[in-house]
Amino acid sequence: MTPKELALAAAAALDSKKGRDIKVLETAHLTTLADYFVLCTATSTTQVKALADTCEKMLKDLGEPPHHVEGHREGGWILLDFSSVVVHVFMEESRKFYDLERLWADATPVDISGVVEPD
Repeated sequence: MTPKELALAAAAALDSKKGRDIKVLETAHLTTLADYFVLCTATSTTQVKALADTCEKMLKDLGEPPHHVEGHREGGWILLDFSSVVVHVFMEESRKFYDLERLWADATPVDISGVVEPD
């Protein structure tokens, strides 16, 4: 599975559990941290966990288990690191505070219109 396919599969997994404002950013030309960042907003800490769990399970079923997971205790932000793809699931306040879209403003947005339902 290519990094882009993995990022799109993550976006689809998040969409399947009603994640909001899902974005996929291509970062390969900017950093060695990951080729893609996937961002998603949840409406509650319960949904943050459900979204992260679903994404982790769906990608694991595709043969791509995460290398590292952070944030389960806090509940406002969970990060799933799949090496070439990093998935961020935020509560709205956390997403606004960390503002990764601004931090990675030079990243290339990926068209996910055929992968997720519009908000």
